[in-house]
This record gives sequence, C-alpha cells and structure tokens, in this order.
Amino acid sequence: MIKNIIFDLGDVFINLDRLSTQTELKKLGLHEFSNEMTGWNLNYEKGLVSTRDFISYYKSILKHIEEAELIKMWNSILSDFPEYRLKFLENIDKRYRLFLFSNSNALHLDYFKKTVGDEFYSRFRNCFEKEYYSFQVNLCKPDREAFRFVLENNHLKPEETLFIDDAQENTVSAQKLGMLVWNLKAGKEDVTDLYQKFPSLKKN
Repeated sequence: MIKNIIFDLGDVFINLDRLSTQTELKKLGLHEFSNEMTGWNLNYEKGLVSTRDFISYYKSILKHIEEAELIKMWNSILSDFPEYRLKFLENIDKRYRLFLFSNSNALHLDYFKKTVGDEFYSRFRNCFEKEYYSFQVNLCKPDREAFRFVLENNHLKPEETLFIDDAQENTVSAQKLGMLVWNLKAGKEDVTDLYQKFPSLKKN
C-alpha cells in the first residue's frame, strides 16, 4: 500500500526547455561541456562549490561574457509551471505524505522562486512535508545514498513509497531499493495522470 509519494521537480511540475540552454551555450561558442565542466556542474548541483565560485569558473573560460548573461543562460532551461499542476498537487488526498526531491542548484531555485512569485511558491512548498534539493543536502540522484537519506530521514518504508521522476536512471535506482516508481515521460504523460497510473491512490 502506498503511503508516501516523492516527486521530482523538473519536467514533473516545471516544464524544462533543455534545447534552450544548448542554444544559448552555442551562441557563446561553447558547443559541449568538457569533462572538467561536467565535474563543476555536478559539484555545484551537490552544493560542493558556491555560486560565486561557479560563476567565476565559467567567466574564466568564457572571458567575454557578463555575469548576468551567464546566469540567464544557465537558467534558460527552466520554463513554465502550469497552474493546473499546482492545483492538482494541492488536492492530493492528505492521507499521503508528500515530499519533493530535486537535483537542483542555488541559481535554479532562486530563479524558480522569482519567476513563480511568493504566493505561488508558498502554495507549492506547503504541499510537501519536506523539500530536498540536492545542493542543500549534498546528495544527487541517482546515487542510492541520496534515496536512503530521504527515506531514513523521514522513517519511510521503500515498499510504501512511490517515487516519480522523468529520468529513467533515477527511477531505476529507486526501484532497486524497493520503492514503487513512475518514470514519467515528459510531453507524453503528465503528473496529473497519477490516479490513472495508480488507481489505488484515488479518493473513495
């Protein structure tokens, strides 16, 4: 029996525009991330480097770029958060414990809050018992330690916990720990299909 639901954020609630960041990078003459850049990106997502150091690193490579332009490029992946998804989330039966677990970074979270506004963000976060952002807990999906941290921190049994994420590598990792999973296909499925995917969750 499902008692707990852990949601991802990107492409579950917030639509992502992955091509936008790639397009912006190409405009700056950067066609792909080097291994070193990928390492910096991951460490930033894990909160192991500060926003200031992260920006300084990229400015040392893209010497002609202004800080504001770099931040705009970095945040361009974040698109809209439809109101209907928030309303759906607010109406999930209160007998279920809801959590958020997102691989995210400080720049993205700040941009998200600013874009949706204080009231919308307050409504969103009030839907969850706890929010977990990778840069705040220094752990990233699909690492099993990340899932164990959320489960153990809240005394959740894996077999009673549903995890929803758009990235297959994340749902595979969660499933190996005994969690129920939904690898949501962005653009083909919507989080509001939850009751169709898991009829047992529907209110009586």
